Amino acid sequence: MATSDGFPASFYGEPGVLGMLSNGISAFLVLLQNFNTARTGDAPVGVENILAVHLILIGGICQLVAGLLSFRKYDHLSATAFIGYAALWGSYGATRIYFGALPQTLTTASVLNNSSVSMNMTSNMFLNASTETPLCPFCLSIRESAIAGLVPYILLSFLLAFCSATVNYIMPFVFGAITATLVFEAVVLVSGSWALVVAGVLELLILIFAIYGSAALLVKGLTQRLVLKGFGTPLFNVLLLGTANSASAQSMGQEKKKNTKYAEPMALGFFCDSVAPFIFAFYSFGYMKSFGLGVAWVSIISVAQLFSSYYAHLRQDCYHTTKFGFHATYWLIKAWDEFVVSALIVEDSKVVSGREAMVGNWFFVVAGLVLCVGSLNMDVLELVHNVLFVLLTVSTVPQIPPQGYYIFFGVASSLFTAASIYGTFSRLINTIAEKSLIPVGPQPVSTEQLKKALKCTRSKQADQKVMLQTDQASDALFYLSNGVASLSALHSNVSSMNPALLHLSVPWVLISGAIIQAYVSRLQVTGGGRFGSVISSIYVGIWAAWTWFRFADLLQFSTETAYGFTAGAVALLVINASLMLIAYRNLVLLFLTAVMEVVLVCFLLSTLQRLPYELEAMLALVSVICIYGALASLLSCIFSQRLLPMGPPLIKEKVKQETSPESPCPVANSQLTSGLLKIAGVLEEGGVCGIPTDTVYALAASCKNPQAIEKIYNIKDRPAEKPICICISSVEQLVAANPPFSPLLWEFMRNVYPGGISCIVSKGDWLFRLVGPAYDRVGTKDSIMIRVPDHTVTGHLCHITGPLAITSANPSGEADSTHHSMVIRLGHKIQGVLCDGDSNEVIASTVVNCLRIDETISIVREGCVPALKVQHMFDRVKS
Repeated sequence: MATSDGFPASFYGEPGVLGMLSNGISAFLVLLQNFNTARTGDAPVGVENILAVHLILIGGICQLVAGLLSFRKYDHLSATAFIGYAALWGSYGATRIYFGALPQTLTTASVLNNSSVSMNMTSNMFLNASTETPLCPFCLSIRESAIAGLVPYILLSFLLAFCSATVNYIMPFVFGAITATLVFEAVVLVSGSWALVVAGVLELLILIFAIYGSAALLVKGLTQRLVLKGFGTPLFNVLLLGTANSASAQSMGQEKKKNTKYAEPMALGFFCDSVAPFIFAFYSFGYMKSFGLGVAWVSIISVAQLFSSYYAHLRQDCYHTTKFGFHATYWLIKAWDEFVVSALIVEDSKVVSGREAMVGNWFFVVAGLVLCVGSLNMDVLELVHNVLFVLLTVSTVPQIPPQGYYIFFGVASSLFTAASIYGTFSRLINTIAEKSLIPVGPQPVSTEQLKKALKCTRSKQADQKVMLQTDQASDALFYLSNGVASLSALHSNVSSMNPALLHLSVPWVLISGAIIQAYVSRLQVTGGGRFGSVISSIYVGIWAAWTWFRFADLLQFSTETAYGFTAGAVALLVINASLMLIAYRNLVLLFLTAVMEVVLVCFLLSTLQRLPYELEAMLALVSVICIYGALASLLSCIFSQRLLPMGPPLIKEKVKQETSPESPCPVANSQLTSGLLKIAGVLEEGGVCGIPTDTVYALAASCKNPQAIEKIYNIKDRPAEKPICICISSVEQLVAANPPFSPLLWEFMRNVYPGGISCIVSKGDWLFRLVGPAYDRVGTKDSIMIRVPDHTVTGHLCHITGPLAITSANPSGEADSTHHSMVIRLGHKIQGVLCDGDSNEVIASTVVNCLRIDETISIVREGCVPALKVQHMFDRVKS
């Protein structure tokens, strides 16, 4: 069922099969080349690019797909691991392309810094070379860059292997073999042919483990049983360790506010924050002489971090959407900035003079403080991580003297890497265990204290509605990306005669203003706002045109060519003026578009060479507005309340009071006791009513009136062979019937009820005592499905009427009803609807077969509660 929130998890099958096969095949491709090189001593000339393409397609793209599907399967570990390894194989494939692009006439000494000739992957590329050729800046330090990229993946792969041992005992072998392989692939770059052989053997083990694991998962998915061993039983069960503490309870309370249909992306975000700064640390301490290959590794892992931001957005988690998106922006800009410095600008004096005029990095410093404020009510780890990010941004302020710039940057990157690695491990383990096993610290500042510090009180209910209707989780990232672009564009106008300055301005403005904002535009399309991504999409064009004009100015295009930019600037002026008409939802956005109009006037004048550059101080004003807008939007989304004023809407929409036609059936308000009693009375009299549950709306009939249950089949056009389940108010209502359930079943029910899980159990005399004459009308001949919704209204209703026979409130085979208006359409067939607004979920409950619970359980239908979570709950209860 397609919805705004995506498909139910059961739609996505077993992505682990694709993920493990991608690892296995990628390892197989590398081992073939390693064994061939070790046996013949010949460099793999002519096949490097072919191998690289296969690594990127299979190990990178295919595994990326597996990771994305794992997010939708609510599989935290696989989602993090597969996307992380996708970035690894993609980066390794890019490294092979760099090796294949090296001139074949270079001597080994020119590449390996006069090291002895060895039978490794790098030296074999130049084994038969005889003449020396000047090395291009792109080709410097390829060996060192590859090692700098492999080392953080070795550490993180080891953590993934350890964490996977808490889920099953196949993935630890796969990930462990990958870890060992990466170690020897790094050794290959500095040692002899023996490392090639060891790496090849380990890659063969990866292939064997991956094939077995894929087969086990595939058979499990087809048969819904654990036929091959390896899955379902972890090496050690983290669910049995530790106890939930107040911090975890706080985090669980926050999770209730988010869309939990997707796996948590925090571990992946920390994973990416570990790789990028590690590579920068190697570069800053002088291990890498050029960032030609490093830019590929950092760019790929930054794209992976954008995926963590994207799934945080799908989970309605505005804080991590902003944080990971902003961090990815920083890594991309710094990577391409260093690439320009090391590969395009060869004179240190030009770099220093160009950077001294740059001020864009100061926006990162202030924005880092904004993230610190947003994390004050989370945990100590999150706050420390943000503080270290501020330190990192301070270390890259271009006004720092050149003698200390890279030392400071290297130290800050090292500290940030250490915190990120710990964050990866803690978030992953705590997410799997669903409790705080790895300490992350208490909440630094309570929500109430933070609100009091901001001297704000709760907004009026009307203002809350306006905020909820207009704010989106991506708004803060929208303001931040525009702020970075505007302040970065300011420096490029100080001295257009400095080519280094113009070169350096390109990544700062283009990446933040165009590339990242295009990503923000995609988020806003899914956000459901009235005007979607109109403003952000137009601003993508503005900053892209701005960047290209500055770069074109560097190339000294003719005056006639510059007039083309003049025409474009006029068009953008008109478009932005129209944006001011739709930017009425708050004054901050209106001010931003108004100031951008002045900025576009400056752009127009600059294309005509008639701009007094002092006017472009308006760009600094744009950045100030963006900082305030980012902070206000972030706090509003985190607390679902307007803490900082953004001004009233310029145009207040008048809500038309449309007179709706008379309802075809009686309706009642679930918030009123009289409404609840009204529907209870209709059910007692043998009527069929639509009622809310903790998942989707249901049709209900009292078990005291068997004929009413038969009406449900006619209303839904439901086949007679499809059984109807019963709904009770609590487990205690079931205890009163005294069913002969095993202790394990009772314990399992007490853990899953109330909630979005339905249990199928055996029928018996106890059911007569519970439902009376409806015994033959509910369930099958031998079994019955029981629901205990986690919904106050439904619970009270069942307490008043006794057990109810329920089924989803939709014609058989059609989409579930997620709002009472969808149920009212059946009004000519039913006798009443209990109106409760939007449903809590968009899919039905997860159905668990407990007939053989003493041996195992099986998932009959995966619904709002992921199958993996159900299995973890059962393992915990059984143990």
